[in-house]
Amino acid sequence: MSLYDEVGGTAGVKAAVAVFYNRVTADDSLAPWFEGVDLSRLKAHQRAFLSAALGGPELFAGRDLEHAHAGLNITPEAFESVVQHLATALHDLGASDEAVARVRERVEALRDRVVALQPTD
Repeated sequence: MSLYDEVGGTAGVKAAVAVFYNRVTADDSLAPWFEGVDLSRLKAHQRAFLSAALGGPELFAGRDLEHAHAGLNITPEAFESVVQHLATALHDLGASDEAVARVRERVEALRDRVVALQPTD
């Protein structure tokens, strides 16, 4: 069984994305990144991306991660918060601890493509 199936397939991903965005847009530390963003469009992209990332249908045709997040100056702390919100959303929807851990691993592997490079002293 694919990880996509473990989290509930199409219905599970759709629900997870809805709960996830409710959580991140309510988080005062993350909300500024979503101001002025077309959330309906973003949710559709996220559903397609997450489906593909979890072994489901390859429907994602959006920009690559580097271009989609370029100039947003996403911090390591913000990335951690986003991952935690996704994990919590999946848990809230009944995904197993093992499935959530595997999702976290896959998302964590994308960190360097999303988090802004921080200047070194």
